[in-house]
Order: sequence, then structure tokens, then C-alpha cells
Amino acid sequence: MRKNSIKNTRINEAVREELSNIIRSDVKDPRIAMMTSVTSATVATDLKTCRVMVSVLGDEKAKKDTMEGLKSSAGFIRHELAQNLNLRNTPELIFRLDESIEYGVNMSHRIDEVLAEDRKKREEGQ
Repeated sequence: MRKNSIKNTRINEAVREELSNIIRSDVKDPRIAMMTSVTSATVATDLKTCRVMVSVLGDEKAKKDTMEGLKSSAGFIRHELAQNLNLRNTPELIFRLDESIEYGVNMSHRIDEVLAEDRKKREEGQ
């Protein structure tokens, strides 16, 4: 199976959706923040591993606690994934923190600041 095949893309999307549902409704670990979302899931072509990118809204402590909670709940989450999806192998879950959304918001804020400064300089020059 090629890495970007249609089958692999469908599996990635199905796993991402199911993991999102499991984390939101089934996992009861108090360390996992309420504003946790699964941004992507990349399943290896042999279905042995899955890299799960997770975005957490909150401070550094909330992010750290959420990642610890997810890593300790990985076995339960994998079991639930196996129950809900019919895959030949249920992949081992590797959770990673995704800070791309936060980075995008930060860059957007900086761009707005630069545009405001530029507008202010133009008004002073006229």
C-alpha cells in the first residue's frame, strides 16, 4: 500500500474521527483537558503504529498534563479503537502535541500588529 493511497487516506481519517470520539466521551482521566482535539492521525502502511497529533487549548501545565493522561490511557484508547474499527491490526498509538494552531494564531496576531503600526506611520506622515 502506497503512503498516500486512497485506502490509507480513508484509514487515517476514520482513525482520527474515532480517536476524537473516544477521547471526548470515553476517557475519564481528569488530566486530559476539555479542549483537546485530534488534529491528525497518520497510520503506518503496515498498520502497526499511528502517530496522533493532538491540539490542547490551555497553558503549558494543561498541555503537559493532557499528554501524560493520553500516554497513560493509550492502552484503553487502543482497545476502544479496536472495538469500534474493523482493522486487520490495531495500531500502537503515539501521541504528539500539535502546536500549529497556536503558532498560526500567534503569527496572525503579529501580522495585525505590524499592519496597525504601518497604518499609524502612514497617518502620521500625511
